[in-house]
Amino acid sequence: MDFGLIAQYVANGVMLGTMYALVAVGFTLFFGVLDVVKFSHGDVLMLGTFAGFTVWLGLEAVGIVNPWLQLIVILIASMAFTAAAGAVIAKWLVLPLKKAPPLNILLVTLMLGTAIRECVRLFYPNGSNPKAFPALLPDMSVDLGGFLLRADSVILVIAGLSLIIGLSLVLNHTRLGLAIRAVAQDEETARIMGINYMLIVLATFAIGSGVAAFAGVMNGLYYNEINFNMGVLLGLIGFSAAIVGGLGNLYGAILGGFMFAALQTIGAAVLPFASAYKDVFAFAVVIAIMAWKPTGLIPERTSDRV
Repeated sequence: MDFGLIAQYVANGVMLGTMYALVAVGFTLFFGVLDVVKFSHGDVLMLGTFAGFTVWLGLEAVGIVNPWLQLIVILIASMAFTAAAGAVIAKWLVLPLKKAPPLNILLVTLMLGTAIRECVRLFYPNGSNPKAFPALLPDMSVDLGGFLLRADSVILVIAGLSLIIGLSLVLNHTRLGLAIRAVAQDEETARIMGINYMLIVLATFAIGSGVAAFAGVMNGLYYNEINFNMGVLLGLIGFSAAIVGGLGNLYGAILGGFMFAALQTIGAAVLPFASAYKDVFAFAVVIAIMAWKPTGLIPERTSDRV
């Protein structure tokens, strides 16, 4: 295999890893604060991406065609809509079931995801059909000796990594981040210290959902297509990445996202009929890792939660 092809696979893997890490971060935030797994996360991501696409249609209709302005508005609208949806889900579905058996929350969020997906399919115009997502980033590439470096991929990776770094800084160096970590480590002590528990939970779910919406828009910009079912696979991969990295650990979620992308890339490079079997290979290796390290590659410690 020549260098150019290897570099191409690496570049694709970094792009996918950034996207998966953003989704996995949401799962680890939810679990870190409330010890719950929100299985509607991928479908909320899809809903936010469709909201951004709808805003783009509106911008086109009123004659706002500057691609950078469109992109900024789409991102803001998508992340704000999804953040609000995440907070609503936390307040009206997750928190009321906090003392119920974990299976109840799992089942409720799983059903909610199915309901969201089916509502988009049934009620969005031609919702069953894929939508052509606008190509708003520069359509340029540089040939580096057989390695085609796409400008849109570079921009997306830089933006995604910047968001991950920014989230890490918020969690570790701000009052909000300190409050989130305090609630994650000891809810009762956090309440006694005067932290508004409800507000912190809603903020956490809003942040995790908004970050996932960014990943959904990234997916649409990269593949130039979205569909009502896109959240199923993205959600499953994000959850797998969070589990294999260490559920409840921010850096474990990031590691898991990039590791899953690396497994897909390796599968695509070395397996016959790569496009058909890369996901099978990646999930098989994840299963093996989970059997070997049930607590994840970076085991969660109470002091490290989110």
